[in-house]
Amino acid sequence: MADEPFQVPQPLPAAATTTQSAAAPDAAPKRRISDRPDVMPDVFDSIDRTVNARLATLTFGMSPVALAMQTFDWMAHLAASPGKQYQLAEKAGRKLARFAEYAVRSAFEPQSPPCIEPLPQDHRFDHPGWRRFPYNLIYQSFLMHQQWWHNATTEVRGVSPRSEAAVSFGARQVLDMMSPSNIPFLNPEIIEATARERGANLLRGLSNFIDDVRRNQIGDKPAGSEAYVVGQNVAVTPGKVIFRNHLMELIQYTPTTRTTQREPVLMQSAWMMKYYIMDLSPQNSLVKYLVERGHTVFMISWRNPGPEDRDLGMEDYRRLGTLAAIDVISDLLPGRKIHAVGYCLGGILLTIAAATMARDGDERLASITLFTTLTDFTEVGEMAVFMDPSQIAFMEDMMWDQGYLDAEQASGSFQMLKSRDLIWSKMVREYFLGEREPIFDLMAWNADGTRMPYRQHSELLRRLYADNELFQGKYRVGGRPIQISDIHVPIFSVAAEADHVAPWRSVFKLHLQSDATQLTFVLTKGGHNVGIVNEPGRPRRNFRLRTIKEGERAPDADTWVAETPVREGSWWPAWHEWLVEHSSGMEPAPMPGEPARGYPPLGDAPGTYVLAG
Repeated sequence: MADEPFQVPQPLPAAATTTQSAAAPDAAPKRRISDRPDVMPDVFDSIDRTVNARLATLTFGMSPVALAMQTFDWMAHLAASPGKQYQLAEKAGRKLARFAEYAVRSAFEPQSPPCIEPLPQDHRFDHPGWRRFPYNLIYQSFLMHQQWWHNATTEVRGVSPRSEAAVSFGARQVLDMMSPSNIPFLNPEIIEATARERGANLLRGLSNFIDDVRRNQIGDKPAGSEAYVVGQNVAVTPGKVIFRNHLMELIQYTPTTRTTQREPVLMQSAWMMKYYIMDLSPQNSLVKYLVERGHTVFMISWRNPGPEDRDLGMEDYRRLGTLAAIDVISDLLPGRKIHAVGYCLGGILLTIAAATMARDGDERLASITLFTTLTDFTEVGEMAVFMDPSQIAFMEDMMWDQGYLDAEQASGSFQMLKSRDLIWSKMVREYFLGEREPIFDLMAWNADGTRMPYRQHSELLRRLYADNELFQGKYRVGGRPIQISDIHVPIFSVAAEADHVAPWRSVFKLHLQSDATQLTFVLTKGGHNVGIVNEPGRPRRNFRLRTIKEGERAPDADTWVAETPVREGSWWPAWHEWLVEHSSGMEPAPMPGEPARGYPPLGDAPGTYVLAG
């Protein structure tokens, strides 16, 4: 790469947003990378980047410099806080006394209540064997240590919030790894299963482990995911690919009703996830649900980028993705406004596109729907651990070397946020108990990720997460800033209670930015994905919904929850009714593609881009 001439990145040609190709996609733009395009990267910078990139393969993408600085911040302030030290010593003494009292009491009263209970979401010690001696003492001792370390790594005066979050996160990772539930000879459930099955569980677990290692080495999907094949039993809603460019295919779904709402629905997922999370199995497909209720639905299917796409940025995805799709729909259905839907990062991209359209007087949107979408990045939960400037630079160097962030690297970061369940409990279940967790459609989709170009991920981390430019009104498109407050169409925003990627209180902050004619906010039960794949009829589901109209004052998040009643069931019917309310009536249903308008069908849904590995 060092021998190639440096080229300053240039915008993709405007024609690329509307030109379709029935054969091959448009050629990828030939660009070179630089964090600062006006500065020639030198050999010394390349050396530093290369060293960091190689180091990242050993540290799972975590910056050792960032970790060292954050640990020193905590240790130095703790060393200078004798009051905190005394408090921790006093807590340790009280916990030791409580534990000793419990040990004596449980020796005479085996069913005596424990001195500390696991957190509600911690199910590692649910097995009744943990209530028997000596396992009761083992897990009680561990929980007390866990609680003490939480006290030790939080509320130390002077420690920056980012360092506190990182040190607390790191301590929890170590403790989760060292949990007695992960150690076969300390876990009564494993011991009982081994005795009962005469070791057959361990043989099955070894077979599972070998199979997982083999799959990981050849880049194969997890065991069981082969049962879900795109186009055969997932992503099967009928439709046609009607447009294709270098970044996306646009799918128009075949109507099942004679008439449809006049305003079509355009859906886009995050560019690092395949679109069919919104078109999973027939029973939980959001696309199928909308089509059957009289909506004309379009879907953006993102292409999986490779190293040659390393310098594609947010602006390319806005123009070649969101805006190109809007242009095609406007050609096919002239005079009709569009209900635009964005999921996660796709919602961020949609928000940027909508704010730009509002700034420039483009009124083609009828409404905006955002699924688990952050627009303020001040508080991103435990994701903040990965947003330290040193960590961002380290991740950039890792991506600079390979040209993209691959799906496994992104998945690994998210798994660390819930390592207790997604790594260690899974290990116990599959490798020690020999029980393969059944794969369902959402899990198979989650294992079918895509890559993210170097430049785009760098812009996402720096401009949005680190600098929060969108919230502050400093994000520039076409050399001019955009404002979310310029968006005046109705907004429907969905957040999930247990979302660890887009914490719902941060999603709620859209109320502080929005000047929409009305903002309907939904808080649903579930996590980042389960909260959205929330079809009617699923048990134990509920949600809250409240609309704030233009001119009304929005309450704070906690007040909103206290004042908004819980509704049982799925939020999908409420959203369908909301779309109908903001539509202008029914029209004869348009069929996919329109050769007379220059958009003949290019193939059947799900298309070709979604099939690329």
